[in-house]
Amino acid sequence: MNTLQYRILMLLGVLALLLSVINALMFSSNREAQNELNARGQYIQQSLQLEPLYQSLVKSLADLAARDGDAQLGELLASQGISFSATPSAVPNR
Repeated sequence: MNTLQYRILMLLGVLALLLSVINALMFSSNREAQNELNARGQYIQQSLQLEPLYQSLVKSLADLAARDGDAQLGELLASQGISFSATPSAVPNR
């Protein structure tokens, strides 16, 4: 083996080692991104299960604020982006 062949093989060996390190770093980074994505998906799934409870809670608070004229509760709901009106619902005739 002459000097040129030795240098070419050495360069290819270093390149292979460098690519292996890059591959390991990318694999680790990809695994972290997958774990974060899975955690976000789990949070969304759990939030969807609680949505009906949150809706009924907000509706009850808005009804209470409208019925009693509670300004503080109305301001609290408004600060969270929830608006409601104090118009009474129509009572059906029997």
